[in-house]
Amino acid sequence: MPQLPDRFNAAEFFVDRNLAGGGGSRTAVHFGHESLTYEEVADLVWRGAAAFRECDVSPDDRVLILLEDSPAFAAAFWGAIRLGAIAVPLNTYLSADDYAFMLADSDPRCLVVEEHLLEKVLTAAGQPTEPDGTRPETAGGQGGGYSRTILIAGGDSHLGQRSADLPGASKFPEVAGGWRLRDLEMALAQSQPEGSATATHADDPAFWLYTSGSTGRPKAAIHRHGDMAVCFENYAKGVLEITAEDRVFSASKLFFAYGLGNALYFPAGAGAETILLRERATVERVRQILEHYRPTLFYAVPSLYAGLLELTDAPRSLWSSVRCAVSAGEALPAALWHRFRERFGIEILDGIGSTEMLHIFISNRAGKVEPGSSGTLVPGYEARIVDDEGREVDAGGMGNLWVRGESAAAGYWNRPELTRETFRGEWTLTGDKYRRDEHGNFWHCGRSDDMMKVQGLWVSPLEIESALIAHPAVVECAVVGAIDNVGLTGLKAFVVLKESASPSPALLDDVQRHLEACLPRYKVPRWLVPVESLPKTTTGKVQRFRLRQLGESTLSIATH
Repeated sequence: MPQLPDRFNAAEFFVDRNLAGGGGSRTAVHFGHESLTYEEVADLVWRGAAAFRECDVSPDDRVLILLEDSPAFAAAFWGAIRLGAIAVPLNTYLSADDYAFMLADSDPRCLVVEEHLLEKVLTAAGQPTEPDGTRPETAGGQGGGYSRTILIAGGDSHLGQRSADLPGASKFPEVAGGWRLRDLEMALAQSQPEGSATATHADDPAFWLYTSGSTGRPKAAIHRHGDMAVCFENYAKGVLEITAEDRVFSASKLFFAYGLGNALYFPAGAGAETILLRERATVERVRQILEHYRPTLFYAVPSLYAGLLELTDAPRSLWSSVRCAVSAGEALPAALWHRFRERFGIEILDGIGSTEMLHIFISNRAGKVEPGSSGTLVPGYEARIVDDEGREVDAGGMGNLWVRGESAAAGYWNRPELTRETFRGEWTLTGDKYRRDEHGNFWHCGRSDDMMKVQGLWVSPLEIESALIAHPAVVECAVVGAIDNVGLTGLKAFVVLKESASPSPALLDDVQRHLEACLPRYKVPRWLVPVESLPKTTTGKVQRFRLRQLGESTLSIATH
């Protein structure tokens, strides 16, 4: 990783430098039926910075971004950072209660919001977030004494073409709930592009990413201007070898740490093309993306890869343009890897990253994949596997994964106790159980809070799930602990079967025999429960706590 200069603004690094040497005419973004060049994206970003300044946004003020993947997101995210403010992308699938907490927690000067989410945001803006009806105090100190603005993005506007007769803010009330409302497109059209970026340092805060973790309220990981450059150099260039000739698509959205790198700053850093999809990345929609845009880099989570395998009429040529497919979010089972490789000829590069580390820090490499593992360390990162007291475990032993690297967050906003628990000096505690083999490959053994003791022995659900998905009738699965009628913990497996497979007693018996043949007796689930789908987060991770709740009423569905 080259040494960053003392004066460093991430927006300049990822946006402005693409204009040098004729790079401004290259295609930067594909969105719907239009494409934008790097010069057009830069103009949007410069206008975004100017629009925020006109909304009284100053360096270190927070700008909350509640936008779907679009050029407007790039204008808002890079525009805020260019101004020296702090960009805070929010998940567009959350509730008004979630937004109420994040608004109170971050105390923003400006929000940029999709028009169809405006009512939810205004509800959140006037909603108390504490049991006693008061709003929590924040460290920002802005409060209601300052003018605050909501910039509203029209759902059908692509921002690629602007004119003097764009619809203005007149369709919105001048003031609502203490916020001034303005039209984003009009604000961009009327602003004068900022001539230069605010002078910031690589260690200055640039953006926050909210993460909920397994329990508790969301917490904002504070990332600095230099963090994206670190991930770009270490992973995008060091592992994926991204170049200006690549065209990338990410099923994971921009408001997630994984998607933010995949679809925004990785391609921007390389001068490559990115394909932005406003709506959810369904299996059928992804198929259309592959057919129409022919991406060379493809990013998704394991459940989407499993769903794509269910496209029985999809030809092998569907993936012929993809030189590299990446998986993250949760461990990719070896059986799923093999099925995908056999069906489409694509080897998926599984890896592990986190919001706290910003992107992937352990990854498989092209041509050197160890199916079922997370791979080896990405250049620039170190890792330890330790016991609960922080002592290194014996070689090959399972323990808690700690990692360190220059992309680590500075801490959590307004969460000193959680910051101390997660960040131990230079080390970040991931909350994952891992082991490392003699070749340096890291093997995921589950989340620390997913581990179970059965018959006095620790059990990782991941090992059982990997065995389950190796059965030809199983598409997806998840394993949790369940208490039997005498109070002992047993294993319960929820399985999603192929459409052609009927959840008959004979099939469940066959699955059970398959497990007994490849697992120790104490690791074989006592209950198998066929379900149509698994409850998941918006990132595609299985919500085991919901399965545990469901499990309380399904103990008798299928017992073995």
